[in-house]
Amino acid sequence: MDNSENKTSGGKLFLTSDLHFSHDNIIKYCDRPFPNVKDMNGALINNWNRVVGPSDIVWVLGDFTLSKDRIFINRTLESLNGQKNLIIGNHDSKACIDSRHWNSVHELHSICVGKQTLVMCHYAMRVWYRSHHGSWLTYGHSHAGLPEDNSLSFDIGVDVWNYTPVSFEQIKTKMEDKKNAIFVGEKGNVNVRKTNQENNKKYLK
Repeated sequence: MDNSENKTSGGKLFLTSDLHFSHDNIIKYCDRPFPNVKDMNGALINNWNRVVGPSDIVWVLGDFTLSKDRIFINRTLESLNGQKNLIIGNHDSKACIDSRHWNSVHELHSICVGKQTLVMCHYAMRVWYRSHHGSWLTYGHSHAGLPEDNSLSFDIGVDVWNYTPVSFEQIKTKMEDKKNAIFVGEKGNVNVRKTNQENNKKYLK
């Protein structure tokens, strides 16, 4: 499991999750506003390319597609702008994971954007890497079904974000809205509880 910290480079940073390309039943399960899977696939691609440029960096936090059709998977990834990275979800097929169009593939990963640590996982967690130092967690999997709490974490999935990738600036704004929240971490054997507002001067610059 990869949990290294790397600085981003290149264009703008975007995150998304749970696209479920070519998954007919996801329309019914998640009440998506599309008449069929063809229209859903087209909308997901159009929304992606409307905000993501060719030099931008995109992290997909799992469940890109259940499809095992390598031709379909590669054509879909080729049609999407940006340098694409995958955090593996529970519904990603081996053909999806093995596609040559991913810049990198991880189960769990963290990056630094300036001084801010951003942890990315398919699943929500109560505590995560450097959570006691003000790191942020983004996740998917829950399809807007997990009640949001006041921790420095939230669902980045398309069912929450109008079927569109989310920019780092949007993530930062969301976290700033949580500045009075409580986050919990560990320092040795001592439980650490601080308000996010106490950490804003250090982490939200």
